[in-house]
Amino acid sequence: MGSTRTAAYHTLGCKLNFSETSTLARSLEEAGYARVKVEDRPDVFVLNTCSVTENADKECRRHVRRFQAINPEAFIAVVGCYAQLKPEEIAAIPGVHLVLGANEKFDLAAHIEASDGKQEHGRAVFGAIKEVKRFIPSWNSGDRTRTFLKVQDGCDYFCSFCTIPLARGRSRSGTVAETVAQAEAIAAQGIREVVLTGVNTGDFGRSHGEDFLQLIKALDRVEGIDRFRISSIEPNLCNDEVIRFVAQSKRFAPHFHMPLQSGSDVILERMRRRYDTALYAERVNAIKALMPHACIGVDVITGTPGETEEEFLRTHAFLRSIPVDYLHVFTYSERANTTAVRMDDSVPMEVRRERTKQLRILGSKLQRAFYEKHLGTIRPVLLEAEEAEGHMLGFTDNYVRVTLPYDHTLVNTIVLVTLGRINGDGHMTGSIDPMNGSATASCLLATAN
Repeated sequence: MGSTRTAAYHTLGCKLNFSETSTLARSLEEAGYARVKVEDRPDVFVLNTCSVTENADKECRRHVRRFQAINPEAFIAVVGCYAQLKPEEIAAIPGVHLVLGANEKFDLAAHIEASDGKQEHGRAVFGAIKEVKRFIPSWNSGDRTRTFLKVQDGCDYFCSFCTIPLARGRSRSGTVAETVAQAEAIAAQGIREVVLTGVNTGDFGRSHGEDFLQLIKALDRVEGIDRFRISSIEPNLCNDEVIRFVAQSKRFAPHFHMPLQSGSDVILERMRRRYDTALYAERVNAIKALMPHACIGVDVITGTPGETEEEFLRTHAFLRSIPVDYLHVFTYSERANTTAVRMDDSVPMEVRRERTKQLRILGSKLQRAFYEKHLGTIRPVLLEAEEAEGHMLGFTDNYVRVTLPYDHTLVNTIVLVTLGRINGDGHMTGSIDPMNGSATASCLLATAN
């Protein structure tokens, strides 16, 4: 395998996976493997899998076949959550050479070098998930505007529907000092926005006697990063101190994403969630009281076992009753080795999908209403490099998607934009404020919070 010198990567699932893929790619680059595109017939393909997708097995097989079609002689390695849950099944897929578990994937280069590539079946290297204790910080590269920084991994919550503790292990993180050092390294790359990500991000630091509030206070002092964004935080961990800090922060964006999963207390209890709808509504209202302009996103699952039509309608009504601004809606699918899969009262799949459709329609209405509230206002927008039909895109601090005429001099800068109409793509059009300037934009970002 010593002659193998190019590698390509494909990532399924969440932003956490994308940050880890970049870390794997950097480790292989250090071992002499140049990163190329999947279409460039690399010598090594790395597939980073997800266990949350409904058809994890089919997705894995489909990509393996695609890799083989591109380069039949390539070495194929599979890592990620699904690889930890079903390592031997994946190793038996024709074309797969190597499968690595949660603890082993960060030693990918060494495992590739140790493989002779001639075995009849793939080799699965994995340990018991309870033995996975080390935390490997990760952040994704390739976009000089924004990056996702993994600050926490694993989960101790064991919700009835979720396989993540089985795929990623117990909750763990680095220290505040170690995480700040990662952010400083990112700042040195010229990246303007950092999105903090993890399985249970708000659970940061417990094993070190630290907490999430200490982390965000320390990150707020990192020079060179204009924005920090919290990707997701459990409502029971999004406490008043965190909310108050974001409200007065210079760098933390007024944007919260809090998983709800169900608007029925009966279903929340069956899910083994650590809050009820009253606490969730309290958190949402606390955010809006201090930051009326803040954007709040919500995760919801439809069709979990026992979700009657009445319980679903409770969820629909609850989401309409609180000031949230967009929804990520997921259709429940059975997961082996979870409590929910053994529950009675399974909801027919066609009913699950219909409920998902209804909530996605509601989500579109909520997002449009949030955008309409900002018509005519001025917000700071971080502009991205990609050009599409003469336009460029960016996000405001409070997560409004904005389109402007393309100007290469504005890439990776924050500009003040007067928000105009909502176009056919669901983006806000805008015009750059004549009193612009990076200093002005930074000032507005601070005062807008």
